[in-house]
Order: sequence, then C-alpha cells, then structure tokens
Amino acid sequence: MIICKSRDEIRKIGEAGQLVAQVLSKMKDLIKPGVTTEELDQFAEELILKSGATPAFKGYRGYPKSVCVEINECVVHGIPDSRRLKEGDIIGIDVGVQLDGYYGDAAVTYPVGRVSAEATKLIEVTQQALFQGIEYCRVGNRLSDISHAIQSVAERNGFSVVRNYVGHGIGREMHEDPQILNYGPPHQGPLLKEGMVFAIEPMLNCGTYEVEVLPDNWTVVTRNRRLSAHFEHTVAITDQGPLILTELF
Repeated sequence: MIICKSRDEIRKIGEAGQLVAQVLSKMKDLIKPGVTTEELDQFAEELILKSGATPAFKGYRGYPKSVCVEINECVVHGIPDSRRLKEGDIIGIDVGVQLDGYYGDAAVTYPVGRVSAEATKLIEVTQQALFQGIEYCRVGNRLSDISHAIQSVAERNGFSVVRNYVGHGIGREMHEDPQILNYGPPHQGPLLKEGMVFAIEPMLNCGTYEVEVLPDNWTVVTRNRRLSAHFEHTVAITDQGPLILTELF
C-alpha cells in the first residue's frame, strides 16, 4: 500500500532531507585523492549525530556503517573501509538519516580529481536521468512513467539501467511501497497522487546492466567491472508538481 503523507509529514521528511543534503554537500569538499572511505563515513556520522538525527543505514539489516560508498564498478551498498581514493576514481555516496521519526535519503556520484571522458558522461547522464524521472512525479501520471523516463535518458546516451535495485517509497520507514523500477514501459502501475513521497534513484552502468554481489553480502558491482554511477533524491508529489526534499533550499 502506498501511503500518502500530510503536509506536516512532508515537512518533517523535508527536514530529514535537508540534513541529508547538507551532509552530502559538506562531504563533497572531502572527495580528493588519499582520503579513505572510512574517513568519509566517520565525518558523515559525526555530522548526523551532532544534528540530532541518526544514520538510517547503520545497523539496518546488519549493515555496519553509516553511509554507503560506491567506487568505480561498485553499484550500491559499498562498505567504507581503509581504501584510499585515487585520482580518476568516481565515488557514489548514499546518505540516509532518521530525524524525529521520519527518513530522508539521497545519493550523489562525485569525480575524484580529473576523470575520464566516459566517467564524466556517465555521471552527467545519470543525474539527467534522475531529474527526468522526477519530472514525471506529478499527480495523474502513472508510476512507470518515472521508470520509462529514466530508462529513456540512459539508453539514448549509450548506458544501461540496473534492474536488480530500485527506488522506493519513504516516510516513517526508510523503505516503503511502492518499489520504483528504473526501466519499463510508460503508463503502467498506480496513479500518482498528492502526498506520495518517493526516493527516486537511477543506477546506470557502462556496458551491461548485469551486477553481482561480493562475498561480504553487501557490495554490489557491475559484472563486467566497468563504471557505474548512482544519483538519488527524496521527492514529494504536490498539487504544484514535484518537490525535491533532499535539494538544499
């Protein structure tokens, strides 16, 4: 069941979303060669806790850290550790927080120093796919209109869309109905209504969309070990159109 939120609930999700946006914005300044992903995780956790919130991911189904980090071929759920960033890497950072009983969730992929033309295009197109999907978060559209918009941008630019992992509803729980595919035909699924709140999160790969999970049972990588990028926003559907709750106001 898709839960429609009241304006007050959207405001509270937005407060959590603004904290997520602040964390991601401040982490951007730390993204440079030589920094470890563990250092990034510690920075984010301290900032979240100082703000009176809790990291949504830490302890979730046994996940051991506060953020997810996705370097190069990693698609989602990379665990921070002692690995140091290198010039030319790309890194996705996925941040979720719980604040006053409500969740916010967003992800950004950053370049580390100078990166290849392919990496630059992948990052740009993945972000474009996210915003194109968000454009369809409007009353009267169907859920799969979001999915189709994302897939269209990705494939038009020569990238593939990960099938195994999806966007989701969000509110009092980090993962609520519905699951939001990043691919598929348009005009299918539930009608979109005012008050629905979604985490829209395209994951695009170079080459095949196929992925596999590493032995740690968390880290998801591209099967061909080529680059992947990930962007995500928490978005409310309002009578005025989509409202991005994890974009800094």
